[in-house]
This record gives sequence, C-alpha cells and structure tokens, in this order.
Amino acid sequence: MKKKTTVKITVWTAVLAAAAVGIWLTVRPSGGGDITLQTAVAARGDIRNSVTATGTVEPVTLVEVGTQVSGIIDRLYVDYNDRVTAGQLIAEMDKVTLESDLEEAEAQLASSKTEYEYRMKEYLRTKQLYEKELVSDAEYDEALYLYETARNTYAQRQASIVGIRRNLGYATITSPIDGVVISRAVEEGQTVAAGFETPTLFTIANDLTDMQVIADVDEADIGYVQEGQRVDFTVDAYPDDVFSGTVKQVRLEATTESSVVTYEVVITAYNPELKLKPGLTANVTIYTLERNNVCCIPSKALRFVPDPGMMESMGYSIAVPEAGKKGPENICWVMNGTQLEPRTVTVGESDGEMTEIISGVAEGETVVTGVQMAAVPVKAAQQERSPFMPGPPR
Repeated sequence: MKKKTTVKITVWTAVLAAAAVGIWLTVRPSGGGDITLQTAVAARGDIRNSVTATGTVEPVTLVEVGTQVSGIIDRLYVDYNDRVTAGQLIAEMDKVTLESDLEEAEAQLASSKTEYEYRMKEYLRTKQLYEKELVSDAEYDEALYLYETARNTYAQRQASIVGIRRNLGYATITSPIDGVVISRAVEEGQTVAAGFETPTLFTIANDLTDMQVIADVDEADIGYVQEGQRVDFTVDAYPDDVFSGTVKQVRLEATTESSVVTYEVVITAYNPELKLKPGLTANVTIYTLERNNVCCIPSKALRFVPDPGMMESMGYSIAVPEAGKKGPENICWVMNGTQLEPRTVTVGESDGEMTEIISGVAEGETVVTGVQMAAVPVKAAQQERSPFMPGPPR
C-alpha cells in the first residue's frame, strides 16, 4: 500500500511541474527586448470635458402678431422677410361692421344722455316740492327711481362705447417691435375668427444678428452644465463652419419624451453674417471643463505599479517609497536613468485620459505609464514547446 501511494505522489508532482513549465514558457518573453516600458513626458497641454446635445436655432425675441376682433382681412402691407419698425401699419381689417356698431353705440349714448338729463331735472323739481310737503312720498320715490335708472343707463352706454372704439382700433394692425417678418399666416380677403384663441397673423423676429440655440441636454449630463460655459456648435447648412456661444440659461423645467428626460439650455449665438436661420438644427458641444496650458501626464501613469522582478529582469531598479506617502492613486513613477523613482503628486482636473499635475512632477520629466509585451512569433512558440507536452502526431 505504501509503495502505491508513493508512485501516485510522484506522478502528480510530474504533472504539476509540467503544467508550471508550460505556463512559464507561455507568458515569459522570448528575449530581453520583448518587454518594454511605456513612458510619457510631463508637458503642458489642455484638459477638456464636454457634453454634446442637439438643439434648434431661434431668434432671441419672437413676437406673434394677432387680432382680437373677428372679420375679413382687407389689406396686407408686408410680406415674408420684410423689415418693419415699431408702430408700422402691417394689415387692416374690414371696418364696415365695426364702424356701424360704433355709430349705433354713439346714438344710444346720446339718447341715454338726454334721458339722464331730463330725469335729473325732474328729480330736482320733485325734491324741492317734497321738501315743502307739496308732493307725496310715492311721487318723490318714483322721481328718484327714474333718475337713478337713467344715470346708470348713461354710465353703461359710456363704458360700452369705449370697448367698441377699442375694437375698431384693433382692426388696424401695427408692428409691436422693430424686426423682420418671419411668417405670414393670412391672405387678403381671408376671414379670421377671434374666439377663445387669438389668431396669429404674422410672426416677427426682433434682430436676426442676435440668435440663440435651445439645446436639449440629457438628465445624466445636465449636472455639469453651468451658465457662462463656452459652447461650439455646427449646423448642417454650413458643415465647415463652427459657431461659438456661451451658456446663457439652464432651465429647470424637465421634458419627458419616450421615457427620456431632457432639460432646455439656452445658448447665445452671435450671427453677424446672417448665416444662422430660425429653425436650423444645431449640433452642440458644451465645454464643462477647460484647463488650458497646464502640466499634465496620462492618467494611466497614476495607476501603474511596477513589478520588482520584472523590472530587475529588464535592467531597472526601483527606489523604495518614503514612509508616510499616500497610496498608489497619488503616486507616479519617474524614470531617472535606469531607476524608477516614486513621486507623490497633487492632481487637479482630469478628462479621463490626461490628468493635471499641480505638484510632484516637473515639466519635462519622464513618467512610466505601463508595460508593453511583444507578441511571440508562432515558430518561436513551437520551438519552445515543453518537453513534458506531447508532440503532434507524425
């Protein structure tokens, strides 16, 4: 029994040794030049983070001009793209019905005024006789009632004629601002009905040289967007042009569409050449982080941890970190000849690929970012086959 156990242990030991040798032959380099250190030089550069979104180009001030009275459009004085000034006549409605209503109201007002003046004189005479006890209480009360009724009717007619005159004024439509006519929704002879909603006749933009972009930013990115951040955007109409602006406003109202929550961000867009037209789709890039001309190194240099055995086989020595230094997340390794020196660094902003270095590494020093292993040729791998592994069939 003891002899069989010894034989089993010997067999298992040989199998494990063969596996270990095979693994070592697989992962070890074929020569000293197959493993190299990846390095980078600490240099000045720009670190940027950005958020992308899509939006629509719109005028800053856009006014919809309508009418509060129903009727027929009699005359139109402006058309698309016409420039207008504040107070300029742009349309007129048929005034025949409104003028007839005004004449009728004026006649009713004159009649009620005559009635009021007559009842007032009658009341004053009755009052004098009543004070001398020459008329009864019933006659006095009747005179007072007729007087107050006439007075109220006269006041009602006065208020009614004010509204009719204002409606007649609404039939003359003028531009409320200086600007450009963007759209015209009616034609001469068309009937418009002002019911629960005021019909829109014209849309006027104040200044097309000062535009804005309303961008829809995803809820995952809106936390990085702040007022004053720089923005670049392009439009499909001019694919080679890049327009610039700044974040003017981050609106708090959320919009949900197909379970996607977005927030509107208002971006300024100076348009001196009038290339940007209302309604264009803008592809927006908002720079949420900008650090220009700062000393930076690749972020992976802060994650590199050298292996002493591997470094020694490559001819490099490793300096021992000083006591009390921070963890590896704040350490990078600087090459000093054939020695790797650990440096505790103070980091600033990072864009994921590059990290700002405030202190710890000087500009121009070389830092190690990783180890690169060259691929072993197929023929070399076949030649280095373990003697314990079975060969291919003959």
